[in-house]
Amino acid sequence: MTQSRIPLRLALALGGALALAGCETANPVQVTRFHLTQPIAPGSFSIESMPAAGPGSPMAPDSIELNTYSDIVAGELTHLGFTRAEGPGSSELTVSVLVDRGTRPDYNAGGSSISFGIGGASFGRHSGFGGGVGTTVPIGNQEHFLVGTRMQVQIKRRSDGTAIWEGRAMTEAKGTSPDASPQAAVAKLAHAMFTGFPGQSGQTISVK
Repeated sequence: MTQSRIPLRLALALGGALALAGCETANPVQVTRFHLTQPIAPGSFSIESMPAAGPGSPMAPDSIELNTYSDIVAGELTHLGFTRAEGPGSSELTVSVLVDRGTRPDYNAGGSSISFGIGGASFGRHSGFGGGVGTTVPIGNQEHFLVGTRMQVQIKRRSDGTAIWEGRAMTEAKGTSPDASPQAAVAKLAHAMFTGFPGQSGQTISVK
């Protein structure tokens, strides 16, 4: 089954909006949701890693990182009335989660982009949304760098594999900020992504 990818044109728009917003407000989250414009009834769900997270990846199935992020996403879905299934294969819905992170020099450094670890993907002032997990902040220089985090969540019906909802969110924070930690950043992204669920399909919003 193929995985949908965010169009490059949309990624460029999201990255540019994020960079501009970062100059004006504290760490906003840029969120875009897509769905079939039909009501989504709460049901049981299980969380899986997206296909982009292969063996050895921090986001591979049963990894500590994926489990941490899964619990955060599951908490948001539970607040919306969904129920997490006790075991895999028994849920009505499958929820796929992909998170990656990167760094770039602080805004005062000019037009640098956030660089991710796989395939040269980046977002920021010059953006491209692709695969990649993990981040590298030079030791001793955290105050000079921004850490970017982006997350993609997709909900599918298990019965026929149809994607019924997809959300994408990204944000960044100074390397010395508590908001730059993986868990804090993902919690912020998840909360923004599911605010007003399911959201207006195809519309990008900024959530403070």
